[in-house]
Amino acid sequence: MTTPSKDPKKMKVEKKSDEDLLSDEDPSLKQRLELYVERVQDPQPGVQLALESMRHEIRNSTSSMTSVPKPLKFLRPHYGTLKTYLFLADILSVLAITMSPEGERESLRYRLLGSAGDVCSWGHEYVRNLAGEISQEYKMRLQQNQDVATEDLMELVQQIVAFNMKHNAETEAVDLLMEVEDLDLLVEHVDTANYRKTCMYLTGLAIHLPGPDDQFVLDLAYAIYLKFGAYALALWVAIRLDNLRYVKQLFTICNDIQQRKQESCQEIINNMKLSEGYLNLARDIDVMEAKVDSARQNLAATFVNAFVNAGFGQDKLMIPSDALSGGTTGSWLFKNKEHGKASAAASLGMILSWDVDNGLSQLDRYFHSDDPHVISGALLGVGVVNSSVKHECDPAMALLSDYVHKEDSTLRIGAIMGLGLAYAGTQNEHIYQQLSPVLGDSSAPLDVIAFTAISLGLVFVGSCNEDVAQSIILSLMDRNEAELGEPLTRILPLGLGLLYLGKQENVEATSEVSKTFNEKIKKYSDMTLLSCAYAGTGNVLKIQQLLGECGQHLEKGETHLGPAVIGIAMIAMAEEMGLDMEIRSLEHMLQYGEQSTHRAVALALGLFCISNPKVNVMDTLSRLSHDADSEVAMAAIISLGLIGAGTNNARIAAMLRNLSSYYSKDSSVLFCVRISQGLVHMGKGLLTLSPYHSERFLLSPTSLAGLIIMLHTCLDMKTFILGKYHYVLYFLALAMKPRMLMTVDENQKPLSVPVRVGQAVDVVGQAGRPKTITGFQTHSTPVLLAAGDRAELATDKYIPLSPILEGFVILRENLDYHDGMQLDDL
Repeated sequence: MTTPSKDPKKMKVEKKSDEDLLSDEDPSLKQRLELYVERVQDPQPGVQLALESMRHEIRNSTSSMTSVPKPLKFLRPHYGTLKTYLFLADILSVLAITMSPEGERESLRYRLLGSAGDVCSWGHEYVRNLAGEISQEYKMRLQQNQDVATEDLMELVQQIVAFNMKHNAETEAVDLLMEVEDLDLLVEHVDTANYRKTCMYLTGLAIHLPGPDDQFVLDLAYAIYLKFGAYALALWVAIRLDNLRYVKQLFTICNDIQQRKQESCQEIINNMKLSEGYLNLARDIDVMEAKVDSARQNLAATFVNAFVNAGFGQDKLMIPSDALSGGTTGSWLFKNKEHGKASAAASLGMILSWDVDNGLSQLDRYFHSDDPHVISGALLGVGVVNSSVKHECDPAMALLSDYVHKEDSTLRIGAIMGLGLAYAGTQNEHIYQQLSPVLGDSSAPLDVIAFTAISLGLVFVGSCNEDVAQSIILSLMDRNEAELGEPLTRILPLGLGLLYLGKQENVEATSEVSKTFNEKIKKYSDMTLLSCAYAGTGNVLKIQQLLGECGQHLEKGETHLGPAVIGIAMIAMAEEMGLDMEIRSLEHMLQYGEQSTHRAVALALGLFCISNPKVNVMDTLSRLSHDADSEVAMAAIISLGLIGAGTNNARIAAMLRNLSSYYSKDSSVLFCVRISQGLVHMGKGLLTLSPYHSERFLLSPTSLAGLIIMLHTCLDMKTFILGKYHYVLYFLALAMKPRMLMTVDENQKPLSVPVRVGQAVDVVGQAGRPKTITGFQTHSTPVLLAAGDRAELATDKYIPLSPILEGFVILRENLDYHDGMQLDDL
């Protein structure tokens, strides 16, 4: 058998590359450079000419570097000799890029000794190296003496930042200014060509910075957007900062259509148009027909029916077709027992979500019932139907406030929960005046007090309101030994924590007070306050603190690990990298942690991937759903519903069908399976529970609060979900929203336009104009947006008034558009 002979041409190429032979011009270049080296050592007058010639050769070779330039290679043997001549400082500074010992910062030292000329003429690589050495030198000087002069360094920084901003290196300019702690300098160097990329990098950095640096970076992004009149983007940042003064400033100085937007679009802002837009989407996708589940358990069927038909205004249990034409709706209601009737009546509120006028007229008939459970459900239904909607007539207050101080605790809970849902995040003082006396009422049952604390926490979520905090703290301190061991008492610290949701250090004073609580509730309160205060911040130190708590051995009766584990998910869910790392940490906790933490780990995994089913998390939850401990199995099943919420995910649906067969004889677990089935098919696949919006940049505190309440109650399934308080599931109404893009014209009339929908690509810090979506398809609005999807207009005929295409987007006609003109393919 003959072996193929080697190609002689290839052998020649390989030999050449091995020996690194010089080109024809290289020997003459080497000779010239060696001659220049000799001449600069010569005391004769030709030194200046040799110096200029050497500078010319080096400058030409370093303007763009892909490998070490030949002049630097040939001058390497002479570096030691040249270092003795300080008038060569500029050249030595460039040579030091490749020849300086590590950590000596010789390039910077010779630059400071040399002429005060333009450092940027030596090319990008030299500027990049110099920037690195400046940041090292700056740190070194500050470590040695805080008051040391740095003016010489700042002169170079000015030149480098100006150079980088003009040459598409905005990220390097920002990094250098952060290293030398002078980020304010950036504002004078941004221009219309680079301000968007610069601000995109700043907002991307914010999540990775500790406080107060993260706030400062966002403030700077806001100032830059304001400088260039990008008011919609500035508003985006102002909301992230939770700075009402900035928001008001924007509406004051903006004289474009945004001014008119306040009045003309108030209905959209108040979500009064949400039901109409949602039903338009449903008609477009052809899913209007009411669905009914075959679940035999009546209470489970009630919840499944409520979730699946949420917002559609029609179903086959609560509003059968004869009811729509004036018949009765009560038959299904009375197939439930006691507290089941409350959930059944409240389910009507979820089916009619966001349609306040129609919802209240349908619920009205239940207020005339003799059964307090039915009335309680109707009161809760009023809260659900008003959730996330601001109605001009404020009907929820008028209907619910009369029932807050009734004697029957069932009625009181329905009214109090209803107020919490209807006014979540509004900081309405009337609610405080209505509910605060309940917290101080020593004769009020514990469940009424617990739900009052939760509702006040919802209404004043993230407000740090001291009066509300004081009322809840005093109520906690008034509890006796027997009550402190009750699961309901653990809801009170959660109500307190919601007041500080995402407010970080502002919780410290209240945390100190919580250290004086009874031993039974003290640790639970600490963990709850900490996790709520840092929710959505990605704070690594707080995650480590909570992980440390989870690694400790539990004493008998301690329950604080539940909120600690859920707290890890609440903090780490802020950004993708931290999220993936903590999912692995929770896997380790399942292997090595206490058995009692497994239930909380299952729930935390549900929060990590809410409405975004990831395969690895799905597999872990599937494994836990067969756990020997039924509490762990139920938590995992509920989490399967949460990660698949509103996605119609076929794999999760199949898992749940198998689990319903597997647990067919266990009514408690089967109830959880039914709930999860309802969640997976929530809104027939048109809704999401994700608290994040605006391309995951903004976090909705009310949405997150609704999820946290639900997860905390799931830590004790037997008391809440499987007990008589199963209606806590309706707190999910706060997080439910259509995952749609609906385009309207300036008169709020629906407008169908072509849009590209694809997987979002992170382009922060990338050069040029990279594509922001990949694997896109073109559809006509309204369209559905899955988790991680992004949309962009596929026509030049209209200009969106919002930089982010989610929810309702107002389009303005492009006056420069002409028929026949096509948008260039991106």
